Amino acid sequence: MRRLLARIARHWKLLLVLKLAVVGLLAAKAWHDTMADPEVLRTTVALPGLPAGSPPITVALISDIHVAGPDMPPARVERIVAQVNALHPDLVAIAGDLVSEKGLASQVYTPAEVVAPLAALRARLGVLVVPGNHDHWYDWPALQRELHARGIRTLQNEAAEIGPLAVGGVDDAYTRRDDLPLVVDQMRDLPGAQLIVTHSPDIFPHVPPDVSLVLAGHTHCGQIRLPFVGAVSSVSRYGDRFECGVIVEGGRRIIVGGGLGTSVLPMRFGTQPQVWLVTLVPE
Repeated sequence: MRRLLARIARHWKLLLVLKLAVVGLLAAKAWHDTMADPEVLRTTVALPGLPAGSPPITVALISDIHVAGPDMPPARVERIVAQVNALHPDLVAIAGDLVSEKGLASQVYTPAEVVAPLAALRARLGVLVVPGNHDHWYDWPALQRELHARGIRTLQNEAAEIGPLAVGGVDDAYTRRDDLPLVVDQMRDLPGAQLIVTHSPDIFPHVPPDVSLVLAGHTHCGQIRLPFVGAVSSVSRYGDRFECGVIVEGGRRIIVGGGLGTSVLPMRFGTQPQVWLVTLVPE
């Protein structure tokens, strides 16, 4: 009997050690995926309206920075800004959610602390920001004041001529603040090749066919993706239709960035931070 009990005890100890090892490996992968340097993804888009023979325009798309402790303090944003600057973009488009007020945050930062690192972004045509759902839930007017004080343009259901581009900034569809028809009307009054920057990709099915490019974020590419299962949740009314990457429908193209930070839980698993470098060329 003693030998049997000893054998059972050894068996359970071994199982416990294996379980702890698996948990440790999963935790290490989650930490790596959460804190990794952004993956730089590149694509080229032939954009109607760009003059023939004009030089390419590179747009760095970033989104979902979600400044908050423990995973995205301002010091980490400063490092990411330096990495974006090293890509030498002509335009930086930030597709919403500068901040996070998630319940598990170890620290929530002030609007000035959230925005300050972005002042170091360098791009020939400037930096523009559209608001996301977390920006509205946090304090979008305060964030907007800080952005404007640092010379960063915001587009909130409005359009602007930026170099050879007519850029429409559509407010967040997740919180139902979007006004796509208003933005499209404004874009049509402007010269230049048309593109839209927005937070949630859910406006895409309603974008008119003559606007061939939309840049968005919000989905985090699922943030937590399990093997053989995929993303554990979706933040789009269309499920995984616009979950991540380059999607082409009806001749129009949307690029959905995976974002930089985290929401709800301060962790990623099976996804990593992303920066898209989109090169726009004449048709």
